[in-house]
Amino acid sequence: MAVWLADMWYSREQRLTGKSGAMKRLAENIKVLYIASDCMEPYVEIITVKESKRCQSLCSSDASEVEEPEYLLEVDDDLPVLTDQSHLLDDYHLEKLAAQMPARTRGYQWQLVYSTAVHGSSLKTLYRNMAEVDSPVLLVVKDMHKKVFGAFSSDPFRVSKYCYGTGETFLFSFNPDFQVYKWSGVNSYFVSGNWDSLQLGGGGSGFALWLDADLYRGSSFSSPTFHNAPLSTNEDFIVQDLEVWTVQN
Repeated sequence: MAVWLADMWYSREQRLTGKSGAMKRLAENIKVLYIASDCMEPYVEIITVKESKRCQSLCSSDASEVEEPEYLLEVDDDLPVLTDQSHLLDDYHLEKLAAQMPARTRGYQWQLVYSTAVHGSSLKTLYRNMAEVDSPVLLVVKDMHKKVFGAFSSDPFRVSKYCYGTGETFLFSFNPDFQVYKWSGVNSYFVSGNWDSLQLGGGGSGFALWLDADLYRGSSFSSPTFHNAPLSTNEDFIVQDLEVWTVQN
């Protein structure tokens, strides 16, 4: 049938263009539907380039009925989403830390509550920024030797006469390999804070992590709470940058 129509149209075209040559051959994107009579123009259908390519795609892939999207965005659901830019954490840090965090923190965004680069160096400001926080926090420190370390606390930092926190609290360091120190079960000296300093871990010759009121000087010793090695290069260190992140509900 298709051959007959093509021959018929070609014969009619020769008759119509034999003298004047006014009519030209149809473009490839025009398909003849049918010819009513020799005295009338044929009924045609114009096929756009987009439709033509779509037809070719459907014909060449019978097994696939759904067109693939033009762009595929790769999203790693295991990495915490930070609402602010971090000067201390990259994807490698986040990947390692996320694997150690409790399940209740997953799927939430992490918000920057305190940063020495933004808020200055003050423990009072750190406490004040956390006054309304009621979720776990992540403390990240970089010392003058470019070592990154810190702690995940089950409770936000605050001034208290007594130690607080739970067994979810842990310490970590990247020196340069990642090390994590979970609760040992020996004691419950997780976190304690006053206006002069912030301390994590205890019961030994020193705190696992100690920071002064200016968030400038710090120290790190082995502690029974976490059975940790000193987190920084030296037991006494100078803080270069410090950030605290919290889960955003």
